[in-house]
Amino acid sequence: MIKKFIDKLLGKSSASSRKASPFGKREDVPVSVHGIDRSLVDQRALDVVHTLKQAGFEAYIVGGAVRDLLLGLRPKDFDVATSATPEQVKGLFRRAFIIGRRFRIVHVVYGRGREHEMIEVSTFRAYLDSADAEQVAGNERTSKGALAGMTHAVDASGRVLRDNVWGPIEHDAARRDFSINAMYYDPESQVVVDFHNGIRDAKKLTLRMIGDAATRYREDPVRIIRAVRFAAKLSGLGFKFDAKTLEPLASSRNLLADVPQSRLFDEMLKLLQTGHALASVEQLKAVGLNTGIYPLLDVVVQRAEDPFVKLALQDTDRRVGESKPVAPSFLLACVLWADVRKGWSQRLNARPGQRPPPPFAALQEAVDEAFDARIGDVSGRGKLGADMREIWMMQPRFDKRVGTSPFSLVDQARFRAGFDFLRLRAQVGEVEEELAHWWETFQHASDEVREDMVDAQRRESLAKPGPGKARRVKRTDADHPAQAVDTVRTGTVSSAVAAEPRLPAESRVDEQDDGERPARVGFGSAFSSDSEPESDTAPTKKRRRRRRKPTGEGGQGGESPTND
Repeated sequence: MIKKFIDKLLGKSSASSRKASPFGKREDVPVSVHGIDRSLVDQRALDVVHTLKQAGFEAYIVGGAVRDLLLGLRPKDFDVATSATPEQVKGLFRRAFIIGRRFRIVHVVYGRGREHEMIEVSTFRAYLDSADAEQVAGNERTSKGALAGMTHAVDASGRVLRDNVWGPIEHDAARRDFSINAMYYDPESQVVVDFHNGIRDAKKLTLRMIGDAATRYREDPVRIIRAVRFAAKLSGLGFKFDAKTLEPLASSRNLLADVPQSRLFDEMLKLLQTGHALASVEQLKAVGLNTGIYPLLDVVVQRAEDPFVKLALQDTDRRVGESKPVAPSFLLACVLWADVRKGWSQRLNARPGQRPPPPFAALQEAVDEAFDARIGDVSGRGKLGADMREIWMMQPRFDKRVGTSPFSLVDQARFRAGFDFLRLRAQVGEVEEELAHWWETFQHASDEVREDMVDAQRRESLAKPGPGKARRVKRTDADHPAQAVDTVRTGTVSSAVAAEPRLPAESRVDEQDDGERPARVGFGSAFSSDSEPESDTAPTKKRRRRRRKPTGEGGQGGESPTND
């Protein structure tokens, strides 16, 4: 008591009563200490920083890019933070677009088409207490009108709905989530500005939330998913959660109920398409979040050990690692294929006495059922849903390798995705490896080779043993049973055959063929053309026989009978 009184008189405060500043302590770390290789920085990011600094603004590369540079990795994306407002940033670049409502940021675009690259530029944000923010009763959708004129607003749970108040760099650093994501790199001076010991945590391989973790999760529940994503991405390097960061993680999942479904859907895709899908699934299980984040993500985690889904996740990680494009439609089509396949099979196996629907109609019904049950209205009716449907509906068409079907299929816009799907099915034994190999060769072959492949497939189909297509027998045909009865009545049939009407057709011999050729299948094969008597001098007049089509040659342009 006496010491506290003396300290108060002298203007001192004890360590226990001293409150830590939320802004941390600024430390400018030179290149000799942090060791970042400037050559790993994208030239477009350098241009953006240089342009902003030339205009008199502060500008730094920030976030995950600095973390990766510090770890010796080449970042895939570069973000820039600046003291310029979104409108000021937009005015400095020819192709710049302001996006977002909750957080207004600017996309500076380089290049066009698929080759375009984008640098995301955000303005330093002020550190504000949620208690001082304007409060709305609803959420982003139900309170659009009220939120339109607000710059800082929260909902009833404290979740930030608007956050567009600008401030200095130390405020912006305090607003970021993890210490390793709150570092600022100036590529011109090569200095790293660190407020919250991010460099220390990076060296200790620690994921630590800035401030009170439970409060930060409440401000933005999506940080729960981001925490899992960062842990999955950095798990290979040995990063672990700080105890205070991990403790409230799983118990905060109920906060995600207030987050719009579309935003959760986007965060789920980030988990699965940043090159660490399998690691993300393992992290979700490890921290107790394998259920309850998003229904479709629950299905992914549940089926991650299924051979087909596991192959799809591995294939996605591989493509990201090779800097190849990945499509969410492909991965989700793989995840939900079990539902589609089950529904398709059930519809094709009709009940006794009922006629099964056509295969394509049955597949379409199964696809609709899977969408209604698993995806709903989030993205099922957009381009992603259309691409998923096309991948699924393409699968039966791969069985057709004769006629013009292969040529039209290989020209489809989504053929490659459909083929990759087929390839994974072949790897798990769902279809023959030979089928996937045939299409792999066909798609890369010349027109002449393609023609030869289709011809060879047609000959192979014709050579396969099996019953030909049944021919419809008309009453006027000689081999109609009614004609056989009439012939018996007129006495023109041999007594042996008349006496044994059930004699198998294969054992009968046409009288005028002298036993040299097998008889035609059917009742009429037992009878000769008896309208003229036999003669030793005149050649026997033989009935013209109807040719049967070879096995496999049906009315579908020579398609295999298995595709009827």
